[in-house]
Amino acid sequence: MPLFRRDRAGAGSAELEGITPRRPNAGLLRREQKALLREREAKLRDLGGLLVEMYRRGRFREDLLAQGCAEVVGIDTRLLEIDDALHAERRAPRCECGAPILRGSHYCPNCGRQLESAHREPGFDGGE
Repeated sequence: MPLFRRDRAGAGSAELEGITPRRPNAGLLRREQKALLREREAKLRDLGGLLVEMYRRGRFREDLLAQGCAEVVGIDTRLLEIDDALHAERRAPRCECGAPILRGSHYCPNCGRQLESAHREPGFDGGE
């Protein structure tokens, strides 16, 4: 019998319900963003070509146009999510040394300076 055994029935997902997912690396997000922008441009070109062909033939199929538009809107939605994730780091509070400050921190993780109470969560250490 193996020392470590995986349950392939999908029971592992129940264990992860209480865990917050990690934010992807900014480099991965930028790479995905570039790929999505290329895909979006290609889909818009395809939609334009499809529309021209429908115009030439005098028959418009709204279902094909709606499907193509829905794909572009889906890509746009994901691009907005990526943009928000990439710029969330910039909005985070920073110490005087420039290091980002985690919520609830009492000291800077970079220089060790004691932080003002504005960066702490209310009620974090009971007295505030």
